[in-house]
Amino acid sequence: MTNSTKSSAGFLLITWLVLSVSSTASGYGPGGTAVGTSTNRNNPDVVGTWSGTFQSKHANMSPFTITMVIAPNADGELLATASLSSDCVRDTVLHVTFEGSKVVLAGSDSDGNSITFRGALDSSTTLLQMGYILNGSASGRCELDEGDGSMGKR
Repeated sequence: MTNSTKSSAGFLLITWLVLSVSSTASGYGPGGTAVGTSTNRNNPDVVGTWSGTFQSKHANMSPFTITMVIAPNADGELLATASLSSDCVRDTVLHVTFEGSKVVLAGSDSDGNSITFRGALDSSTTLLQMGYILNGSASGRCELDEGDGSMGKR
């Protein structure tokens, strides 16, 4: 095994570990199974249309905009249909969960790029301040990125 192959294998292992921990912490385990999802009906009302801009912590990455509509599905689960203008992830459906007072949105697009947003509503309940982490899949487009931003309720 060459040094390049060892380095690539090491990077893939670390990426897998980060995503495994991130997906479990976001309320979803392997296969999208809900874990530790709050059943508290006193969660903040996030249903509606939200939009905002997010900036990577890496200077070479462009900011991206997102608009999402959060609504319950037939089973009562909250889902966000998200439209993104990002180099790293395409339009997707995000699962909405709560970790105490934190709001978590997580999902993957059809190319296998995954993104998780985690943050909280301000006191007016019209502004979500969130951080994000994404994995741009094995395509090499973005590999791993993180940053923060906010979304306002329309």
